[in-house]
Amino acid sequence: MAADSGLEDIVATTTTICSIENGVLAYRGITIEELAEKARFDEVAYLLLYARFPTRDELARFEMALAEGGRLQPEALDFLKHVPTVAMPMDWLRTVVSAMSFWDPDTGDNSVEANMRKAVRLTGMVSSLVAAFDRLRNGKEPLSPRLDRSLAWNFLYMLKGKEPDEDSVRVFDICLTLHAEHELNASTFAARVTAATLNDMYSSVTSAIGALKGTLHGGANKRVMRMLEKIGDPAKAAEWVKDALARKERIMGFGHRVYKNGDPRAAILKKLSEEMARKTGDMRWYEISCVVDEAVQRAKKILPNVDFYSASVYHYLGIPTDLFTLIFACSRIAGWAAHVNEQLANNRLIRPRAEYTGQWDQHYVPIDQR
Repeated sequence: MAADSGLEDIVATTTTICSIENGVLAYRGITIEELAEKARFDEVAYLLLYARFPTRDELARFEMALAEGGRLQPEALDFLKHVPTVAMPMDWLRTVVSAMSFWDPDTGDNSVEANMRKAVRLTGMVSSLVAAFDRLRNGKEPLSPRLDRSLAWNFLYMLKGKEPDEDSVRVFDICLTLHAEHELNASTFAARVTAATLNDMYSSVTSAIGALKGTLHGGANKRVMRMLEKIGDPAKAAEWVKDALARKERIMGFGHRVYKNGDPRAAILKKLSEEMARKTGDMRWYEISCVVDEAVQRAKKILPNVDFYSASVYHYLGIPTDLFTLIFACSRIAGWAAHVNEQLANNRLIRPRAEYTGQWDQHYVPIDQR
């Protein structure tokens, strides 16, 4: 056996959900560029879960089911009010998502039909939980989603307590689509490993959220925004990058294990960042991002990934910085659930081996001789 650190380029399974080939990202064979331009996130979530686009009637029923999933039961809401909101946001989300299984009527049912119901329910529920967290920590009552609105519309409404404008909903909808799925990334792999033990949907999703929390996975966009705030001025950005690199600091939001010639999602997010900058009349964060991008490419020949420009987009949308990674979970839940269902449909326990590099021929030493 030969070990490969990080399992880089190791093919662990097959999937029909997502592909990344030659720098092209596609869900069910449809490129991310086409989906971002033409499809709403609710359609994309349906595509990931059911392997096809919904009809008009199916989409209406699906959106209603998402909203119903986000309407938390009174007992669940009461529980949330007793969970400390001083906790780290991702710790809070990981814990409460696991706890929501207490009130799910399908919790003990691992059938295909029950797992699909839980997948839809969780896809609608996570965005409600994230919005509820922010409102609770600010002394406000959580809001319920409207049954006649999309997930993107409902999230912005539940977060801010007022009806969002069409441009913000459209931009946020695209962001959700861009983050919905990404093949066998760390959190998805964690979900599949958990599911492969014939575990339940909630346990699998909880595992995924735990993996997403890490700064090398979902936590990077939050750190990007902190960096932009620290720089503060486009005129200072190039020098800041130069000094940071001289100190051998890592510039967050750059490079990717899979994309060697650029993350296709980053190009879309850059356009959205510029659009929102012009809409809000605040070009600063977009301009700082562009200078940092150019400086890093010049110095390191490394391109931005999905986390880099998503930071300024979320900021322009008025989303608190410490919720950025939770927003990642709001969209990726659809991909996680699709992978859990795919794993269970043709399951084999995921059990890799490790190459032993320790000492051999060791023996027990009695305690009085140590």
